Amino acid sequence: MVGHTGWVRSVDFSPDGQHIVSGSEDHTIRLWSTQTCTTVLGPLRGHTEEVWSVAYSPDGSRIVSGSADGTIRVFDAHTGEPILTLHEHTFWARSVAYSPDGLRIVSGSYDRTVRIWDAHTGLLIGSPLRGHSGHVLSVAYSPDGTRIVSGSSDHTGQIWNAESGACIATLRGHTDTVFSIAFSPDGKRLASASHDGTVRIWEATDDWKRIHVLNLVTGATLLRLVGHIANVNQVAVSPNGRLAASCSDDRSIRLWSAETGLAIVAPMTGHTHWVCSVAFSPDGRHIVSGSSDDTIRIWSTETCTTVLGPLLGHTGSVYSVAYSPDSSRIVSGSWDGTVRIWDARTGDPILTLRGHTGSVRSVVYSPDGLRIVSGSGDCTVRIWDATTGHLVGTPLEGHSYRVKSVAYSPDGTRIVSGSDDDTIRIWDAAPSASIATIRKHTDWVYSVAFSPDGKRLASASDDGTVRIWDATDDWTRWDI
Repeated sequence: MVGHTGWVRSVDFSPDGQHIVSGSEDHTIRLWSTQTCTTVLGPLRGHTEEVWSVAYSPDGSRIVSGSADGTIRVFDAHTGEPILTLHEHTFWARSVAYSPDGLRIVSGSYDRTVRIWDAHTGLLIGSPLRGHSGHVLSVAYSPDGTRIVSGSSDHTGQIWNAESGACIATLRGHTDTVFSIAFSPDGKRLASASHDGTVRIWEATDDWKRIHVLNLVTGATLLRLVGHIANVNQVAVSPNGRLAASCSDDRSIRLWSAETGLAIVAPMTGHTHWVCSVAFSPDGRHIVSGSSDDTIRIWSTETCTTVLGPLLGHTGSVYSVAYSPDSSRIVSGSWDGTVRIWDARTGDPILTLRGHTGSVRSVVYSPDGLRIVSGSGDCTVRIWDATTGHLVGTPLEGHSYRVKSVAYSPDGTRIVSGSDDDTIRIWDAAPSASIATIRKHTDWVYSVAFSPDGKRLASASDDGTVRIWDATDDWTRWDI
């Protein structure tokens, strides 16, 4: 459909779907037939600068437009005749929308305000809504008409009470201009799009929690799992990739759909203090958890109830738990400085590994199940014979502060460790020699892991970044 002589800035369907209205840089508005794709009315003139936004009234009888000339204009949708011109904004009127009942018009402007108007008289209702520190680029009503949402170049979205004009909430998370914002048809979700390259989906509840982040280029969804009421200490993904388990200082474990990000059941409770660690069994049927109540529990992923435990033996917080590759055993690391091995079916203790002189923060089995690696507050990494419990070789030394995380490469030939000394170290698992030290994080490295194919290494740090590394001899960093 052609006819405008400048960029087309905005379009909207009529409520009956028979027409489209468009606003253009050429200062005009056109109405088009969706059947013939030809202009049926217009160009409608009146604006003296580009038209940034157009919208139909709910009954399809009127059209509202916002322009860089600072005015809002209302036109008869059947004849094209001008009805009202609203003058109050002191800069571009960047976005306009009707309320669901058609009685109000809301506008957002480069003058950093949101304004509400009487749609029949054109009079301003109340005072301008102020709160944004940047241009307002997008406004919309909730389906029930009780709330207004606005998006701004200050990187935020704001939720307003449509009656009182009071700000209800400020949505923070985007790192660039929020150029579009809208409610879902049922009013339960809110979507915001930003120049930071993401679309974010928010749960329209009192606390306005963000639940999804979508990449605008790839469409990939990064799930934000909302439900815990205190710090989340660890997240594990099931072997088939369909479930995620999280544990928290709120003493609970939660099970989520890794596809939707929604909680599957109510929280799993039983621990009497912080839950520090969770891990799935290789068959995905069970979850093991370690807690600051000094115990270990095993849970069914089907019933979400404790099926074994609490397992007693540690005399301090259990910081890390992991299954053996054949699911027959569980290894745990604790504040008490020991590594313990348990029978995963009976809960009976099998071995206690002693040697660390500090708390054991991370433990994991080798892919073949023959070795266990542990990282400790004593700054060392140790390798153990998983059958006898004997130390294999000498402790791996090099870190100058607590070792927070350890992991094996999928082929079992390398070990990676992350430390509070801000570094990552790569070790040869056989001769127990250091291969590389990565010094790019600027704060504690909390977690490290290899990709399933062993070609990448991910690290997460208290410096606020996750870094992806090429697992080759030069360990080139890939940032995300």
